[in-house]
Amino acid sequence: MDLDAFSSLLGPDGQDLLGRLRGFDPADEIGIVTRLRKEYPAQVVAAAVTQARLRGRAEAKFGADAQRMYFTPDGVEQATRTVVAEHRAARLAALGVRRVADLCCGIGGDAIALARNGIEVLAVDRAPLTCAVAEANARALGLDGLIEVRQADVTEVAVDGYDAVFVDPARRGGRGRIFDPEAYSPPLSWAVAAARRAPYAALKVAPGIPHEAVPEDAEAEWVSDRGDVKEAVLWFGTEPGARRATLLPGGATLTGGGLPVPPVGPVGRYLYEPDGAVIRAHLVAEVAAELGGRLIDETIAYVTADELRRTPYATAHEITDTLPFNLKKLKALLREREVGTLTVKKRGSAVEPEELRRRLKPQGPNSATILLTRVAGAPTMLIGAPA
Repeated sequence: MDLDAFSSLLGPDGQDLLGRLRGFDPADEIGIVTRLRKEYPAQVVAAAVTQARLRGRAEAKFGADAQRMYFTPDGVEQATRTVVAEHRAARLAALGVRRVADLCCGIGGDAIALARNGIEVLAVDRAPLTCAVAEANARALGLDGLIEVRQADVTEVAVDGYDAVFVDPARRGGRGRIFDPEAYSPPLSWAVAAARRAPYAALKVAPGIPHEAVPEDAEAEWVSDRGDVKEAVLWFGTEPGARRATLLPGGATLTGGGLPVPPVGPVGRYLYEPDGAVIRAHLVAEVAAELGGRLIDETIAYVTADELRRTPYATAHEITDTLPFNLKKLKALLREREVGTLTVKKRGSAVEPEELRRRLKPQGPNSATILLTRVAGAPTMLIGAPA
């Protein structure tokens, strides 16, 4: 989709078409396009159908707003999930931030969250189409009074006078994801320098960023949504050196760093599976201390304990069997217990859960959870159920 095609959506024909395409089913696309081309120009029909398809994909991130917003294929893929953007915007608002320079704004998802928290936003991107989409989104959601969209090279934008800078550099290239922070566009070193020119800053980076790449004067926060790690953010002007794990949608947040590695011991009655954000933030020791637990292996992020305690930072399983890995014995055990519903998890195991489930062919009215892992260095099967 080019800029001319997108602009056609903002006119009367485009708006009428988008209204008629609400609830669009891609399975009916050929018939729908054939009918609509009898009433509207082919270019407008193609743009509207593309937009309807993108809106359907975007609902997972933007909810009901998706049907009023506009997208590009890359914009849907790269945009921040609303619940995550709102968390970050709320943190900035709580710091007293009232004006933010949103550099590399994309289709405007983060700018929207900031504006909904009462923050004025300068949203900057270098791509003309992306800027047009961001501007249309601000207008569609009634936030154009708080969001100014500017097409420019972010490295040439002055951030003086802004309370905070937010940078979301491109982390994808022609060959997929980019893992080297200096290969981001713009590079992380530039973003850090820009961050240090404002009272506060938030730099969005890949969750797999090495801890040694985090600047000493930055707080690093890893954010998950329903157990799925979504992003890491480097904060400036908050708590230098802190490590934080935030779990959405509940908002539980764990900070720390520096605790010694927990002791290793035998598998107890309960096994705790820390949230991915906790693991990425290197805060498993903090969870183990909270639970009075120990590790089952010095290289595996599973915590075990003899008592059940509630924690938002880990999922608990009650363990009934701890056995050396043996497919034949496992198959016989499941048959004996009439297990037909099987959940397979793994950590530190080369066995693929789907392949194991296929080979086991579980049958019966009962359910069980199998955790494939290592205990004291040995391949092990832990059998149990959610606690």
